[in-house]
Formats: sequence, C-alpha cells, structure tokens
Amino acid sequence: MFENTLSKEIVDSAYKIHTTLGPGLLESVYEVVLAHELRSRGLAVERQVVVPICYEGILFEEGFRLDLLVEKKVIVEIKSVEKVSGAHKKQLLTYLRLTSCKLGLLINFNEEVIRTGITRVVNGLEETEN
Repeated sequence: MFENTLSKEIVDSAYKIHTTLGPGLLESVYEVVLAHELRSRGLAVERQVVVPICYEGILFEEGFRLDLLVEKKVIVEIKSVEKVSGAHKKQLLTYLRLTSCKLGLLINFNEEVIRTGITRVVNGLEETEN
C-alpha cells in the first residue's frame, strides 16, 4: 500500500476516534486506540518503535521512539497539546530523514475539529501514485 493511501486510512481513523472520544485525553490513550483502530482495518502497526542513532561512529540503541509506525512506511506522531509548535514539525521531519520514511502525520487530538489538528510532513514523497 502506498503512503498516500495509508495516510487516508490514518486520517479517517483519527477522525473516528476524535468524534467518539473527543479532545483532551492523554496522548497515550489516543496512541493505543489509534493503533487498535488501524489494526482493525488490517494494517500493520508498531507502537513506541525504538530507532537507534549513530553519532560519531557510535551506535546508540535508543536514539528516539516513534509513537506509531504504520506498514513500516508512515510515521505517526501523536500530540494532545494546546498548540502544535514548529519544533514538533521539525522533530517529525528529522524522524523521517533518520528512518528514510517519506511521510509522517502529526496528529494533535486536542483540537476542537480534528481536521485542524493534522499536519502532513513529507520527505521526498511523490504526490502521485502510479
């Protein structure tokens, strides 16, 4: 499945969760429920994926953790904050670069309307799927 197709499934799932549970819960709640919803749609989802990082020739096993990795192609970072900052977007872009993934979704469930809480971050992704 292509990244853009996966993105549609993830956004649809986030919308369903947001309309059911509403805003204001902990990020960990949204993470576990979104993982469940995506798995129920037949997608492979990994939670809290440890990504090692190499610095000055030394491999650090726990460089950072991804909230969700969907089908080993799309990184989903979940927030439940008053406002997403530029730093959150830059962090996701760095994750994409270090993992060679092409698409990331930053989802802030603490928005009144979930559509305004979803930010798409790309790293060399072709917008068309042939």
